[in-house]
Amino acid sequence: MPLKRRIPQLLIHLVFILFSLSCIIPLISVLSVSFSSEVDILKNGYSLFPRVFDLTAYAYVLYRPIQLLGAFKISILVSVIGTFLAVLAMAGIAYTLSRPDYKYKNKLSFYVFFTMLFNGGLVPTYILISNYLHLKNTIWVLILPYLAVPWFILLLRSFMQKIPFHIIESCMIDGASELRIFFQIILPLAKPGLATVALFTMLQYWNDWWLSLLYIEEERLVPLQYMLYRMMNNISFLTSSTNMMPPGLKNVELPSESARMAMAILAAGPMLAVFPFFQKYFVRGLTVGAVKG
Repeated sequence: MPLKRRIPQLLIHLVFILFSLSCIIPLISVLSVSFSSEVDILKNGYSLFPRVFDLTAYAYVLYRPIQLLGAFKISILVSVIGTFLAVLAMAGIAYTLSRPDYKYKNKLSFYVFFTMLFNGGLVPTYILISNYLHLKNTIWVLILPYLAVPWFILLLRSFMQKIPFHIIESCMIDGASELRIFFQIILPLAKPGLATVALFTMLQYWNDWWLSLLYIEEERLVPLQYMLYRMMNNISFLTSSTNMMPPGLKNVELPSESARMAMAILAAGPMLAVFPFFQKYFVRGLTVGAVKG
């Protein structure tokens, strides 16, 4: 192949290589800082590779492994159960809104859209969940508030509207029930959209610490993100209040920066492992509807 024809291809490869490096280098830097000495970070700044290898940050974060494993268990349980129930609920609502023969689809679509603009507020929501629904200090309080996200419902509705309605009509003529059409026809055809929404929903459940801050008081129900949030607050409080520290710890440098990065690695690790399983569905989701026929 002549060099003139190869130049555009090489430029495209170079752009993608630079873009990949811009995504990978920050991750390597975070990993490097988590294994670096706090004194070296404060003296010389961040580096791509540890200048002084130190495990103090991980020793601090993993000081109570039983408690950390319990927080991991709660986060995994909430993420898995919440994602399954949320995708099922949102797919059901989106399928109803995508049906052109549903008489109230416009009114229901407006109701879903309206909740994106306005909500009841923090205090009424807290009173409803705590005093009326009695969900405080239960695992369901970490699941139910995110069970139906309006933006994801409208996204799935747009995706399901691309499915030809004559397929549904053919199934109805053959005597298929609505539930059978939904589970055996619609859900398999909408798999790329469902996988995309499932990943974003799982990320929302996994990264959430706000609900546990409001409604969880029992240690056995504390998820990982809220536990790491409390650890970080404890470090910030101790480093800003040196006069309140015990005499033996006043000259000890707490792993503030390295602990932040160690917590980021522990929190993001499972999601980095899950993402490759959804990647092929993202490609399908981008190409669905691009080919007419």
